[in-house]
Amino acid sequence: MSHAFDTLLVANRGEIACRVMRTARRMGLRTVAVYSDADAGARHVREADEAVRLGPAAAQASYLDIQAVIAAARRTGAGAVHPGYGFLSENGDFVAALAEAGITFVGPPASAIAAMGDKSAAKARMHDAGVPLVPGYHGDGQDDALLKAEADRIGYPVLLKASAGGGGKGMRMVESAEAFQAALDGCRRESRAAFGDDRMLIEKYLTQPRHVEVQVFCDNQGNGVYLFERDCSVQRRHQKVLEEAPAPGMTEALRREMGEAAVRAAREIGYVGAGTVEFLLDADNSFFFMEMNTRLQVEHPVTEMITGQDLVEWQLRVAMGEALPMAQEALTITGHSFEARLYAEDPAQDFLPATGTLNRFELDLAGAGLEPAQVRLDSGVASGDAVSMHYDPMLAKLIVHGDDREQALATLNRALAALDIQGVTTNRDFLQRLATHPAFRAAELDTRFIEHHEAELFAPRHYTAEEYASAALVGLHQLGQERESDSPWDRHDGFRLNAEHTIRIALCAPNRIDDADALVTVEGKRAAPGDPWRLRIGDQAFDATLQPLDGDAVAVTLDGHRRRLQTRLVGEGRERNLVVMVDPRRETRLFWRRIDAIDHGRHEAESTLTAPMHGTVVTLLVQPGERVEKGMALMVMEAMKMEHTLTAPANGQVESFHFQAGDTVGQGDVLLEFAADE
Repeated sequence: MSHAFDTLLVANRGEIACRVMRTARRMGLRTVAVYSDADAGARHVREADEAVRLGPAAAQASYLDIQAVIAAARRTGAGAVHPGYGFLSENGDFVAALAEAGITFVGPPASAIAAMGDKSAAKARMHDAGVPLVPGYHGDGQDDALLKAEADRIGYPVLLKASAGGGGKGMRMVESAEAFQAALDGCRRESRAAFGDDRMLIEKYLTQPRHVEVQVFCDNQGNGVYLFERDCSVQRRHQKVLEEAPAPGMTEALRREMGEAAVRAAREIGYVGAGTVEFLLDADNSFFFMEMNTRLQVEHPVTEMITGQDLVEWQLRVAMGEALPMAQEALTITGHSFEARLYAEDPAQDFLPATGTLNRFELDLAGAGLEPAQVRLDSGVASGDAVSMHYDPMLAKLIVHGDDREQALATLNRALAALDIQGVTTNRDFLQRLATHPAFRAAELDTRFIEHHEAELFAPRHYTAEEYASAALVGLHQLGQERESDSPWDRHDGFRLNAEHTIRIALCAPNRIDDADALVTVEGKRAAPGDPWRLRIGDQAFDATLQPLDGDAVAVTLDGHRRRLQTRLVGEGRERNLVVMVDPRRETRLFWRRIDAIDHGRHEAESTLTAPMHGTVVTLLVQPGERVEKGMALMVMEAMKMEHTLTAPANGQVESFHFQAGDTVGQGDVLLEFAADE
């Protein structure tokens, strides 16, 4: 069903809701947001013309409640609903319910969603349409012995996949006949739990495939085009991390062949709107149909960047009954684009999702020397917003454009460095390590890229003397401590009458906050603010200057070597401030602590212990008044279904607890009072 409408309800949240509403407003449409209790103050709610509450935080009781969404559309007079991606975007029952209510669904018909929702049936239809398939078994017979025989026939390694699956659930690679039964049992369990369906399909496992997908678009007049391809090979647990368009190494002949196959796939199921046909591309340029996503993809902005088209506008126009805005021969590729997905997660802790409040979330283009036309940030959050534990942890997508792949990649790294995110742990540094890896820069891509290069991507961080010196200088600058009091009696830096003035700074990695990895001594006193500092680290010494630049950028010069850095300081006061320095290659995070000549601060311990994340107190392991030793377990918290043990920061005594077992705590809440030994 398609007709003109003047009000659009976006049945989603986060960055995709904001992104869809941005185009809708530009087209003159009134926008309606929906929200759960957890999202009452969220950015997509703030930006909409109207917003309607759906229900409690749980997605099943809010964003997945079909009748609640339809009621919100009726209440606000919305003539159309855009589903975004995820939630109800590929739910045929939702499409049918909207049609019955006389509301336009901005997407394909329910029949097309159903055709691609069953992976086995979809493969059969693609075979009939002449779309290449990976050798495999997609039949109805599901006896264990039959599946084992088919795997033996195809030849190992094979990939077991849930027929009704997606998102990597119910999927395992099997390397040998001996390992088949155990893998099959595990896949069936996962598939039943996730989809209520344990049917399996089997495919030949390609050893070094690339994930290349084609953006297709069809209208109700029978027109269909492809808007070229995207390479999404860099994945973690079958989830995309970095995407780019066009795919590196793609010839015009191969692009046309894949594009035409994708349009055939869409026509075969009577598709309407935006869709993505995903292929595996082997090293010999043979390609095989994998699946079709019957919705707008997360990574659609890279296609928009290289084609100059707004795909959401195309979706809305097609939903209004209009023909496709452009024919195939009019579509062209300009330049190269990358997208990096920014998540609230901790790569150092197996990508554990992170929660908290974004004290700051800004993109400092001026400091990075970038122009707005080069960089786009699709975000569902802003400074001050809370990151909830209830939904997907993706915060934003950073999209860049350049004249070619090399220029676009350089822009991506500068833009990643320009992101100032405080309050919540993110994967930004991991994205930089990926984007600067030599193999990625050389476009040596396959779907196991992260696995192949795990040793380098997760290598322990070692800091250079130059990094320690730079961090010491940045901390002095950010805290304004280069401007010493005129009175020596107001200072606490080991001042001695007639002795040379020195400043001493202890630096350590974030996971070693109670230690000092390096001690930087600032010697002498500058005659004027622009004069160099004399920094000493062990047996190395540097003449150092710092020059503020635009935005958060500074220039640090050590013995004539000048580097431009995006810098920020997290924390307040003279103790335990986190210095963050980012350049286009990497991020450096060091705890900065000023210590005096007597160094009594080296032995000071915190009198409180704060919660490192939002969670629940599981148990208290000691009693108030009990004496403990440094490192002794004090209490256990649970967050994201994982337990975390908090330990004593020093020898001393636990004076009191502020929470009991079962209490919910927020990140930064004071958990207990602690008295350290003198």
